[in-house]
Amino acid sequence: MKNYFKHIMIFFGSGFLLNIAGAQNTNEFSVSQAVDYAKKNSVQVRNALLDLKIQKQTNREITSAALPQLTGSTALNYFPDIAVQSFPNFISQGTYSVLETEGVKDANGNAIISPSDFGLIQAQFGTNYIANGGFDISQLLFDGQVFVGLQARKASILFYQKQIEVTEEMIQVNVEKIYYQLVVGRQQLTSVDANIERFQKLLNDTKEIYKNGFAEKLDVDKVSVQLNNLMTEKTKIQNQLDAGNAGLKFLMNMPQKEKLVLTDSLSEEMLKSNLLDQSYNYTDRKEFQLLEAGIKLNKYNVKRYKLSYLPTLAAYGNYYKNAQRNDFNFFRKGSWFTSSLIGVNLTIPIFDGFAKAARISKAKLELEKSSNNLEQLKASIDNDVEQSTLKITSSLITMDNQKQNMQLAEQVYNTTKLKYEQGLGSNQEIYTAQTELKVAQNNYYSALYDAIIARIDYLSATGKL
Repeated sequence: MKNYFKHIMIFFGSGFLLNIAGAQNTNEFSVSQAVDYAKKNSVQVRNALLDLKIQKQTNREITSAALPQLTGSTALNYFPDIAVQSFPNFISQGTYSVLETEGVKDANGNAIISPSDFGLIQAQFGTNYIANGGFDISQLLFDGQVFVGLQARKASILFYQKQIEVTEEMIQVNVEKIYYQLVVGRQQLTSVDANIERFQKLLNDTKEIYKNGFAEKLDVDKVSVQLNNLMTEKTKIQNQLDAGNAGLKFLMNMPQKEKLVLTDSLSEEMLKSNLLDQSYNYTDRKEFQLLEAGIKLNKYNVKRYKLSYLPTLAAYGNYYKNAQRNDFNFFRKGSWFTSSLIGVNLTIPIFDGFAKAARISKAKLELEKSSNNLEQLKASIDNDVEQSTLKITSSLITMDNQKQNMQLAEQVYNTTKLKYEQGLGSNQEIYTAQTELKVAQNNYYSALYDAIIARIDYLSATGKL
């Protein structure tokens, strides 16, 4: 009885665990849905979007330089010991000067004469407490570099937008290649299942022939070995599909605990569609658009450094209130004195040790490098299109040939099996036909995958992905 209840608990516990495992989120994605998911969740794309947001904040910072700058400040100073200052004794000097001018004589009747040195007076000036508060305002009226920065804001945003598009296209290419690799692997697994089904039937037939005395035990063992090899091959392919599925989820940044089901299939008609138009434009490539945006920014950089030779003009002003007390009584009645200032500042660059000239030369060289990169990219695009065109043409021809070989190999196998069942052939012929069929199937699926990769590369090269 105790064992009975133990088995009951194990049964319900297993069911509970299965329910938990079955509760995982299942995502049934077509290739386009997988690409969209990857674009939204990929770390590379998310970082590219953050770069765009960072540039927008940089643009705000540039814009702020052309807006009024307002600051407020307040200060409270306490002087326990007011500083003593020494200065010439102007009081005695003035007094003697008056006495000499008036001809005043001393008690002995002698004329008063000023001494050669009147000495110094030491005195404290100020109060123990000083408080002040007010505002400073400034407005940039002209600065060539700032104004160029304002002009370049749209170009900088465009640059990072194109960088996002390049990153998204890279993600799309990788996702589509892995997705279709899994689709082809799934089709290959279907063929292996068909082969297993054939050999299971062959094994049953061989056993019956063996029972009737028309075959040897060796024949049964050979078929069993072939069947076991097919089962092993199926397990290997399934493991590869599981690993590929996990890799695709990693690329898409999908949690591994979630289930990914691929809903798209792959047909030869789809591989051959939309390949008739051989024309292409450099501007269709996202990398070309990104380089063009970079060149535009480099031109603004040259312009910015050239305008640094011009003077800068700014207006400024301030308004302050201050008070001086011997006691801390600023919040009581007492005088607060006002001071204000309005001015204009013109800064004229005269000589900076040729720093500006060096910056301009450097910016021009960077612009020249960008132009060279653009020309190199054009040549690279031409090469990509040429290579991908040859590859897709060759891949489609190979795929068609391998499909015909697979169909012929299947016909040969079926004919050989029929002869064997009729007692007109040997099981060795069946093994040979099966081996040739497996080779033909593997070659076909390899050609099928090569064709889809060639198609993706061709569309990417022509900017039509």
